[in-house]
Amino acid sequence: MNIATMIITVLGLSLFEIVSSIDNAVINAEVLGTMSARGKRWFLGWGFILAVFIVRGLLPWIIVWAATPMLSPLQALTATWNANTAVSSAIERTAPILLMGGGVFLVLLFFHWLFLEKKAVGLPHERFFQNFGAQNNIRFFATIVVFLSILIGYCASIALALVFACIIGAIIFFITDGFKENAEKAEKELTFGKHPKSDLSKILYLEIIDATFSVDGVLGAFAFTLSVPLILIGNGLGAFILRKLTLGNIEQIKKYIYLKNGAMHSIAVLGLLMIADGFGAHIPAVVSPLITFVIIGYFFLKSHNTLKS
Repeated sequence: MNIATMIITVLGLSLFEIVSSIDNAVINAEVLGTMSARGKRWFLGWGFILAVFIVRGLLPWIIVWAATPMLSPLQALTATWNANTAVSSAIERTAPILLMGGGVFLVLLFFHWLFLEKKAVGLPHERFFQNFGAQNNIRFFATIVVFLSILIGYCASIALALVFACIIGAIIFFITDGFKENAEKAEKELTFGKHPKSDLSKILYLEIIDATFSVDGVLGAFAFTLSVPLILIGNGLGAFILRKLTLGNIEQIKKYIYLKNGAMHSIAVLGLLMIADGFGAHIPAVVSPLITFVIIGYFFLKSHNTLKS
């Protein structure tokens, strides 16, 4: 990977981290509004270090290491730049499993948003699927069952490891989805509950929620690169920018009503690219960041034009 590709990858990761974490930023802003100045500084300081280096650094490292247990921790960290042919071969063998699981997670995340979540309708198909899913949640589950059945059936004809990856990706989706559903309830209790909570309690809550929401960004990051250092830099930069925006500009960000649409459509495309890569398609490294720029740029301009009108 040359320098230009690395820069494009980092910028793509940063943008993806920002827009995919907007919901998290809104929750953060609501809770931070009830905290002291000292608590806010701690959250932006030590809390940021915890969120970036522990979650966005350690989590992808663990995932790569778990997918390639024959590598040492250091080899897993430097795998994509390691000159050792044994290390590169190990990554090549296990990459399809990692990409397949992450791709399934992202596609299910998109389906959930498309069918079940309230949204500012930016494209015609969004309204259709939202109305289709709102009438009966069973339609959402039926859709993902059909999707997984077809995908797993095809994976079974290639390798059982890919089937396992599909199942793990689906399990991670349902676990994180459950955490997210409880996030709004917990946020209301922290901000409007009868019993006041300390700043420490709120910070711990925010870090747990941040870790949950970061799974989207971490798994999506593998669509850009398998390099843990690049993921750490890109996602870390995006997390830093988002935390700065959370304190002073979250209301302005919320006015760009189609940013979430852009995030979810880019998630869908990245998920499909990961699945295709898992089946052996060799997609150039610059494709994922460029597609992310185009999709999110389109919905950003659409939001901007709506504000002006």
